[in-house]
Amino acid sequence: MIICDTHCDTLYNLATRPGSPLDVTMENLVKGGVSLQTLAMYVGKGRQGDVEALFAEMFRQMELLEAAGWRRVDDPSQAVDGQVSVMLSIEGCEPFDKGLQVVEEYRCRGVRMAAVTWNHENTLAYPALSGDTRGLKPYGLEAVRLMQKIGIAVDVSHLNDAGVWEILEKCGLPPMASHSNCRALVNHPRNLSDDLLRAIFEKGGYVGVNFWPTIVGEPATIDRIIDHIAHMYDLGGEGKVGFGSDFDGIERKPEGLNNPADFPNLLSALRRRGFAEKDVESIAGQGLLAYYRRIAV
Repeated sequence: MIICDTHCDTLYNLATRPGSPLDVTMENLVKGGVSLQTLAMYVGKGRQGDVEALFAEMFRQMELLEAAGWRRVDDPSQAVDGQVSVMLSIEGCEPFDKGLQVVEEYRCRGVRMAAVTWNHENTLAYPALSGDTRGLKPYGLEAVRLMQKIGIAVDVSHLNDAGVWEILEKCGLPPMASHSNCRALVNHPRNLSDDLLRAIFEKGGYVGVNFWPTIVGEPATIDRIIDHIAHMYDLGGEGKVGFGSDFDGIERKPEGLNNPADFPNLLSALRRRGFAEKDVESIAGQGLLAYYRRIAV
């Protein structure tokens, strides 16, 4: 079975906390049967510090992983059952501050997914946690349209509602949310409203369900994660929902989901909940592969 995870912060930890314990290791990925792990290059505190130096170090860490035998791919279609692959994303588009040419540079370096913001305003847009009701900035709309044109999936996790609506209404291809949950179940600005989820699914987008207990709900369990998946299915998410764990970016984990080695626990729980095998396969990874086919350029 193809198992995909659309978000973890492992590269940031490797770059900023060398030697610290990691959730996402090759051993854990193999144990969990993970076929594709998206590695986010996380902007951290935004302009506090040297963004260019931070991203250069994360690219270097990726190169070290490759030198150690990790297989990096440029598209989810290259994922292979029984073999671990990784793909690059960014979380926070502050590196694009210098101009649209940087967007193209990052695509050439293998980035296939980009979260428009993290928790800070940048030159593109406003984050969900800001409470700001403005949409994308003019440069942000340009950057998003270019990302879609050159094959970078536009990730709306952390983006404010107005920004998500503007992408849905003004940009041709459907966005994704790499690690977000349902606001109807847990009222947190990082979660997506029912209206936004319906619109994302209607346009052909994709959502990776986050494992962070704060937005899963307390006490955080595998069953609560499945509640979010089931609610998304009720809103039209069949074939368009998967996993966006946030491993190495969250200190607490749901019971029974400590690292990628525990993905089989989640798949077994989906079956117990009554999801058909075709849906389990879709949620595990086939839905992400289908999404990338829909946005292919």
